[in-house]
Amino acid sequence: MNLIKRSIVHCKKCLKGIHRSFSQNCCVKNAANENSQVEEWPRRVVSGIQPTGSLHVGNYFGAIRRCVRLQQQGNDLTLFIADLHSLTAQQNPEVLQNNILELTAYLLASGIDPEQSTFFVQSAVTRHAELCWLLACLATNARLAHLPQYKEKSAKMKEVPIGLLLYPVLQAADVLIYRGTHVPVGADQIQHLQVASQLVKTFHHRYGKTFPTPRPLLPDDGSDRILSLRDPTKKMSKSDSDPKSRILLSDTDDVIHKKIRKAVTDFTPQVTYDPKERPGVSNLIKLHCLAEDKLPEEVVEESDGMTTAQYKGVVANALCEALRPVRERAVSLQAQPAFLQAVLQHGAVRARQRADEVYQDVTNKLGLAVPRLHSLTRAATQ
Repeated sequence: MNLIKRSIVHCKKCLKGIHRSFSQNCCVKNAANENSQVEEWPRRVVSGIQPTGSLHVGNYFGAIRRCVRLQQQGNDLTLFIADLHSLTAQQNPEVLQNNILELTAYLLASGIDPEQSTFFVQSAVTRHAELCWLLACLATNARLAHLPQYKEKSAKMKEVPIGLLLYPVLQAADVLIYRGTHVPVGADQIQHLQVASQLVKTFHHRYGKTFPTPRPLLPDDGSDRILSLRDPTKKMSKSDSDPKSRILLSDTDDVIHKKIRKAVTDFTPQVTYDPKERPGVSNLIKLHCLAEDKLPEEVVEESDGMTTAQYKGVVANALCEALRPVRERAVSLQAQPAFLQAVLQHGAVRARQRADEVYQDVTNKLGLAVPRLHSLTRAATQ
């Protein structure tokens, strides 16, 4: 019986590897066929990460590591620190600057290569905000106010900033200013990407084909749904008032072990994977799988005979092994702020060059004044 179980797990792991390889090859070779309108655009992946609060494992597995792997697969990756998006909530300027450098350090420590990918701070490229205004003139209040994330966040505010309403429009501008074709997102971001698709359709109807329709890159490993360690009915979050609810990338091995030991599970001692009936234990299994790139069935088989208390130690060890090298490299990089700033400045120059080209095309079609090309004027003065 055990031999049959091991054979099944082995087959599933092989199929998972084949599926990933096949999906990656198909995405690279057949990106143009994804759109029924047969748009032919160079494949470009665009993603942004907010510099608000300390990064946790959900951010790492669900966003950062995905971007690193897309880069390793040879994708044209544009990755920016979304400081403009963070302003929908009040920010302390000094803290925001520190957060930007800390995030830069962790992204580089995780494997983002500024020579291979375009990596910069969003506000350093003004075309994001400029295109946002042009797209906002095509969007409707009814459509934006209907989005679930806007409803959820605005319901908690006495005075709702316009920036919160325009958040998905700026997201669309972030992607379209580089003619991004693919965006790595979680399931909860699909509707925002649909706003971008609708804006592309409206723009094309009025002014002619200018942008590709961006497509979502959804994870197949559950990394977009890492749950709170203290309340496994909700996602892990930077803003949770309980610090034990999340594993931070900056946490030491001892802290990781303590938080995993305190993770809420249930009264069943066996280790089984059942996200609906046993969300706490299943969340630990998911973290284990992500840390060691395994399947749930494989992890469950390896944990046969363990209690959940014993299994927590295994999960903590796996996370420590996965996160320790990143943490140590990030600490070293944070001691070099001038280097981090130089990396971001270098990336911003590259980003402006591409953004200027797209923005000039947009303003030509709208009949606006010919824009001053930042990349050309700066190059001329150097």
